[in-house]
Amino acid sequence: MNALAYSGADQRRPTGRGADMRLLGIYLNDHLAGATAGTDRAARLARTARGSALGRAIEPVAAEIAEDRTALLDIMRDLGVPVRRYKVCAGWAAEKLGRLKPNGHLVRPSPLGTVLDLEALRLGVEGKTACWQVLSRLGTTDERLDPARLATLLERARRQQETIEAWRARQAEEALAGRRS
Repeated sequence: MNALAYSGADQRRPTGRGADMRLLGIYLNDHLAGATAGTDRAARLARTARGSALGRAIEPVAAEIAEDRTALLDIMRDLGVPVRRYKVCAGWAAEKLGRLKPNGHLVRPSPLGTVLDLEALRLGVEGKTACWQVLSRLGTTDERLDPARLATLLERARRQQETIEAWRARQAEEALAGRRS
């Protein structure tokens, strides 16, 4: 049986299941960095929108996004892919730095900030969807990947995309309507 941990001279050797574990590790850690940023962004948006219709719609999505990050960690563990902490920290820092962008208001929050948060979440969920699709394809030849679990994660990501997109469009129209004259 092939070792799941990869060390030594031949780090590019496939596991016998067709996966290049070194590249798969990079790929999954990059997605983990994105999942870290997305989880923080979604939680912050849910907090700032609490009590509103947007908050009621985004709170369950934010909870699912956090669950999806945990699912990714579980899958990485199942595949023997080590977590690269520096990438997790980079994802966390990128989300914090992303908040510093100019938004048209100096002191108070801008409605454009919500639109941009929703757009960032949409992009993140699209990336997550792509990851679940790749893992589903790999799962056809790798018994460590549960096809049913991946199908559930993929369907949930698609539902998240629909919810986020509906609210992104609504928030963009509200925020930008005053500038359309």
